[in-house]
Amino acid sequence: MLREKLKQELDKLSDEQLKKVADFIAQYKQGTSSLFWQKATSAQTREFREWVSQLPKNSPSLPNEAFSRDSLYEE
Repeated sequence: MLREKLKQELDKLSDEQLKKVADFIAQYKQGTSSLFWQKATSAQTREFREWVSQLPKNSPSLPNEAFSRDSLYEE
């Protein structure tokens, strides 16, 4: 079911979009996907940490359903 849905979605993509998907998959397989913290400059890292430090520390957590695998997939 998931395979067919993915095929349908891929069929809708342009050649340029498909190339981006293929590049991402290739990087993922090599374990070299470009993650923010791997490429960030020290200034970007500092700005990110400053932003995180300003987030509320007493905000409510996600409901238990948000952590359930079943909630990730359509029925």
